[in-house]
Amino acid sequence: MAEKRNIFLVGPMGAGKSTIGRQLARQLHLEFFDSDAEIERRTGADIAWVFELEGEEGFRAREEKVIEELTENTGIVLATGGGSILSKESRNRLSARGIVVYLQTTIDKQLARTQRDKRRPLISEAENPREVLETLADSRNALYEEIADVIVRTDDQSAKIVIDEIIEKVGL
Repeated sequence: MAEKRNIFLVGPMGAGKSTIGRQLARQLHLEFFDSDAEIERRTGADIAWVFELEGEEGFRAREEKVIEELTENTGIVLATGGGSILSKESRNRLSARGIVVYLQTTIDKQLARTQRDKRRPLISEAENPREVLETLADSRNALYEEIADVIVRTDDQSAKIVIDEIIEKVGL
């Protein structure tokens, strides 16, 4: 892994990217970043507010810039936002600058993990969150797969089991 010292986690909201990323980084003695948290830090506002004020297009532009800058680091674990892979530039940077791990999960698990989270603008106000998640999955799953070096299911696994599987599949 000398040429690829970064691990980038991609996948839908509720897949466990932030939780698993934080613990994976700790276990591997790497620095952890979360692209959504970095956007919030830089703007001084939460993601929902950025979405409301700038729309999805404005948010995605910020996200692309944050991913560009964060992926220039070495020795990091980065949890990306679920829609970060919509940008071809971000997909290219993630693929070129690290090992991409796609954390897969089911719509049912996403709903269970996100139902009380008001910080998810794409579903928090939705009349039918399941329908929104299904639409997002239809448009994004192929993009996650396209750039994934490793695919790990997170549905009924503890964070420790998922982390062990990532470490084994990545060859660390």
